[in-house]
Formats: sequence, C-alpha cells, structure tokens
Amino acid sequence: MSTTAIHAEQLAKRYRIGKRERFPTLRASIAGAASSLLRGEFRSADEDEWVDALRGVTFDVAAGEIVGIMGRNGAGKSTLLKILSRITEPTGGRATIRGRLGSLLEVGTGFHPELTGRENVFLNAAILGMKRADTMRQFDAIVAFAEIERFIDTPVKRYSTGMYLRLAFSVAAHLEPDILLVDEVLAVGDASFQRKCLAKIQDVGKAGHTVLLVSHNMSAIARLCPRTILLDAGLVMADGPSVEVVRTYLNSGIGLYAQRVWDDPRSAPGNETVRLTGMRVLDERGELAESVEIHRPVRVELEYDVLKEGARLVSQLHFYNEEGICAFSTSEASTEWIDRPRSRGRYRSVVTLPGNLLSEGSLLVHVVIQDAHSVYVHVRQRDAVAFHVVDRAEGNSVRGRFAGNLPGVVRPDLRWEIELAETRTELATSRSSHE
Repeated sequence: MSTTAIHAEQLAKRYRIGKRERFPTLRASIAGAASSLLRGEFRSADEDEWVDALRGVTFDVAAGEIVGIMGRNGAGKSTLLKILSRITEPTGGRATIRGRLGSLLEVGTGFHPELTGRENVFLNAAILGMKRADTMRQFDAIVAFAEIERFIDTPVKRYSTGMYLRLAFSVAAHLEPDILLVDEVLAVGDASFQRKCLAKIQDVGKAGHTVLLVSHNMSAIARLCPRTILLDAGLVMADGPSVEVVRTYLNSGIGLYAQRVWDDPRSAPGNETVRLTGMRVLDERGELAESVEIHRPVRVELEYDVLKEGARLVSQLHFYNEEGICAFSTSEASTEWIDRPRSRGRYRSVVTLPGNLLSEGSLLVHVVIQDAHSVYVHVRQRDAVAFHVVDRAEGNSVRGRFAGNLPGVVRPDLRWEIELAETRTELATSRSSHE
C-alpha cells in the first residue's frame, strides 16, 4: 500500500481586495483615518470585497507520483502550491505533507540577493535540512546543470533572470527533496533549458520522489504526468489520467482561447528584435472560432512587431492534439519573405488549413519566430491559441457512414480510385484454365 505524500482536505483561501490606502507612517495613518472619518468615507472590513481563490479543494497524492495541476489564470493553482509550501495559510481546511519539501514557485525564491550563488546553494540546502556533506556531493552537478560556473561566486543580485532561474531550479531539483513543487517557471528561459528542466523532472519522478507540476504547457503535462488535477474558480473540476483531463479541459471550453492579445510590450513573448502582439483562430468568414466543422477551412493568424531594422525572420506553427502529440508543423519559409529584410513595423502572417485535414478533437497551436538564416529563436510561445475540430455525422467528411471513433491525428480527404478489374465469370474461367 503506497504512502500518502500530500493530503489536502477541503482547502479554502479567501483574499480581501478592499481598496484601502496605505499610509507610510503612523502619523499619516492617524491623519488619514481622521480625514476619512470626517468625510464619512470610513469603511469597515465587512464592506471590503473578497475573492475565493480556493473553495474546498480535496485530493491525495501518493509518494512517488508525478501529478500535474492545470487550469486557466485565476483558477487557484499558484495559491494551492503556496499553501502546500507553507508560504500562506489556508482560510479553511488543512494540508498534510509527509517528507522534505522543495519548491520553486517564483524565480529565485529563497535566494538572498547579497549572497553569492555558492552561498545561496548551501543556504537553501540548510533550510531543507540537508547535511553539508550531502550538499557538497551534489554541488558540482547543481552548478553544471545551471551553466553558471563562471558566476557561482558572484552575488545573485547581479544575475540575469535566466541565470537566476537556472540556479533556482537546479537547487530545487538536485537537493533530493521527497516532494518537489514547481509552478510555471518553465515558461521562462530558452527552449534548451526548458527541455533540461522537463528531463530533470522525469528523473526526479523515476527516483521515487513526488512531483507536483503547475503548467500551462498541456503537451508537457500530458507527457510528464500520468495524473492531472484540473482547477477552475477554486474548485476541482476533474482528477484522473492526464489525457482524459486535458480532453475535458479543452472540450469544456475552459481552456479554449481562440484569441490571445499581448498589449504590454514588456511582457509580450519575444525580444529586442521581434515581439508577438496577438494570435487568433478564424473560420472561413473571418470570425473568431473556438470550434470548426471538420470539412471547413480554418485560418490561424499571428501579429507581431518587428523592432529591429533589417531582421530576416520566419514563423512556424506547431499543432498538438490533447495527448501532447504533434499532428504537424508548418512554416512560412516557402514565401517570398524568407530572404527579405524586414523594416520596422507590425506584420500579420496567416496560414489557412483546408477542410478534411485535421482529425476530430482539440488542437493546441505553438508559435515560433526565428532567424531565417540560423537556429536562433526570437519568439517561442506554447499553447498560444487552441480550437476544437467537430465532426458531425451529417457533415461532408471522410467519416462517411461510420459513426464510431476514428483514430489518428490527421484525417485528410485523399483521392481513391476504384475499378472493376474482372468479373466473377472471368475470374472463374481463369481459375479453371489453371487447374
């Protein structure tokens, strides 16, 4: 019988979001309170607004399980991990953790900015209860994984975000916690480091440690986590095999987003050369489409700002199904723009997928914008948009009269030719002559 590593029972968390002004000093606080009272603006706590981040979340995680946590923004995923990490206390319910806990909830969590990378490694290890000899044994592997050998004796306040992230993840993953909590930090960093992180999480799980992984990367969830918990509005909406939960997430409409817009250039995917500003899925009429008929064409449109004069760029789209399998990829490399230096400005790239190409189900679209003459990637956004392909019995699809499930990630409408090679009489005559 397996041991329970994490037990969550009716976890609830309520936050107050009242708009009270904060005063920097006691004198200003008293003056502000008196002024509000004279103006009749003094508010009680009961008048504040409240939001329920979690509303009775219950689940168990067995020792050695790798479990994914999914849900849209605001579903309560990060709040749940903060409660399990003892960063915040629940408003109701309780959480029981059995084993040494390591967590990576934000870049550089637990790092002291004035200490060097080396000193922070030993500090974090001591907090986890690791003996110095055990930390020494893992130290070289931690530094090598983080790829910061030259800067290990530099104060971490001088680290770039990428260096911070690499060291923070390496420390959390290598110090052999019984339970590892990871929250969406894999969205930061380059593609090669993300692959290293995912591979390391697999290794941690294979070694018998428990992993709880929060991510918007549904293909990674499907590959890494045999089991996934789906949260929405602070409630557990589904809990089971990852492929089934991902399918539920997409088919319910919770996770479908036919349009994404990045209004803030500082947070938009990209770099100083190009930044993604928007993506959308459109039907043949040019309208936003969360679902499309299997026999109808669908368009995927991306907008991006070219910020560097003379950049030569190529965009790629990768289409994944709900099982994390890449159905196909497409690139604009065949267009006349592949060798054309781009002037600064906003560009729109559109690709049209013909009807009767995709199989029934949900598709997640990953976008990459890279240098046209090298492998350097400027933009990489996973699960940028998603849409659902619907195959109705009355539709003009390759389903024909068959009503059951058809396997495969694509379902092309291919040309078949049928001819009568010979009649039964001719066949019988031919057999008789050979006997």
